[in-house]
Formats: sequence, structure tokens, C-alpha cells
Amino acid sequence: MNDPFVQIDGARIRYWDSGGSGPSVLMTHGIGESLEFWHRQFDALGQSLRLIAWDMPGHGLSDELASAMSLDGQARVAWQLLDQLGIEQAHLVGNSLGAAMSLRMADQKPARVVSLVLCNSASLGAEVFGAFKLMTLPWLGELMNRPGPMAVAQQIKAIVLRPDAITPQVRTAIERNVHRPGASAHFLKLLRGMTTLGGQRREVWARSHQVLGSLGMPMRIVHGEQDVVLPIAHSIAAHSLCSGSELVRLQDCGHTPQLEQPAVFNALLQKWFLQSESMATSI
Repeated sequence: MNDPFVQIDGARIRYWDSGGSGPSVLMTHGIGESLEFWHRQFDALGQSLRLIAWDMPGHGLSDELASAMSLDGQARVAWQLLDQLGIEQAHLVGNSLGAAMSLRMADQKPARVVSLVLCNSASLGAEVFGAFKLMTLPWLGELMNRPGPMAVAQQIKAIVLRPDAITPQVRTAIERNVHRPGASAHFLKLLRGMTTLGGQRREVWARSHQVLGSLGMPMRIVHGEQDVVLPIAHSIAAHSLCSGSELVRLQDCGHTPQLEQPAVFNALLQKWFLQSESMATSI
């Protein structure tokens, strides 16, 4: 697949567009990751759905943007991407940081969101991976994030229950992302803006809870039972805040359901999006 870019606020933003015949779906990756983390969805669903995946600013092959160092700033860039692609309404699917950002997108422009799928979402509670807390400390974070084979191995160990869930395409992307000039500094700046030694900042996850309670579009919450980065209790709490939401707990799954349980995950997406489109048509 080619790597097209759009210009947003002077930055080059990379994206994939499957061009499928069905409804539009924006898919957003987690912190330190990139759009390749959705390739199993593109392979299986790219013809039946118009899947859009993108590298958030400062990730993958996208340029950094000073205005996109917060969830709300990232969300505004995502809406600008959809505007440039001529997409008025879309389903939003996000993993980890990408789920937290998708929630802010829904808060900013709820009328343009057909449905929302949050996968192992960040910013739903205080507790987070112990290594992330340590990385907020000066010098130690820089030491722990030095590019190299150890950084690649540590990322893989954190995001999947079994290493064989990491496909060659994703491993290549992880290695490129880790060694990208400035990637470590960007990762730490984002992380420290949302997290302290005590965990995820209260003002960030409290705002997420407030947004969750205000949204009216269909909401689906997915979480791997064996996630070591973010506890499933966060998603359970989020589900309790959303009237009519659906919670799916995946066994034998860690932090990235789209890679670890692709067949189950893809079937859920297909069912949910067809269901949402059917409901919209009947109204």
C-alpha cells in the first residue's frame, strides 16, 4: 500500500485509506505506535469498509505538531484529516492513547461520530504500567527509552500477551518507530503530559469520565483480560458510565486486541458497523 500524506498546519501527516465500499472508519493507534498496527483489519475488512488509519503527529512517518501534544489537540488534527478526505461522518476506533483521543473527537463533534469503539483505552483511570510511571522521572525515562533492541523487546512484551501476535509488518514498524530521530523525546513529552509517578493524571481521566457520561452515540468498549499496561477495571468503570454501552472482555489477550485476536475483533467491527448503519437508515 502506498503512503499518502496530507498537510495539516504545516505538518505532513501519513494515512492509509482502503477505499472500501462501506461506511468510513477512522482507526487510531497507541502511544509510540503507528498505523501498521491496523494492517490485519485492512487485510480482512478493507474492501467492505472504508478504513482510514493514520500516524498521529510525531508517530510513524508523521511530523510533530506543537498543537497536538494533548488529547484535544490530537483530536483536532484528526478532524482536519477527515475534512481533507471529504468524510463528514465516521465510526471511530482507537487503541490505548488512540482510544482516549477518539473519545475527545466524539466530545468535540458528536454529530459527526456514528459510533465509538474504545480498545484498552488510556485515560480512564489512574493505574498504569509501572514502567510508564518510572519513565516520568527525569533521566530515568531517557535511559529507559534509549533506541535499541532492548526498547523493541520491551515494547513487544508490554503490548501483547504472546510475542507471536506481532506480525513481521508490525515488528518492522516498531523497529523503525523506536529508531526514528526524536521519537524517544516525543514519547516522553506525551507520556509526562498525561502521567506522573502516581499514575495517569486525575484531571485527564476525570475529564474522560465526564465525556463518557455525556455522549449519546453507540459505544463499544473492548479490553484484553491480560492487559499489563492498563487494567480492565478501567473499561468496566467506563462501561458503567455509558448508558447502553457494550463491554467485550477478551480472554487470552493483552493490550492490542486488533493484533492478538484479529478474527474476533474484525467480526465484532463488522457486526457493529453494519448494525449502526442499519439503525441510522431506519431512523
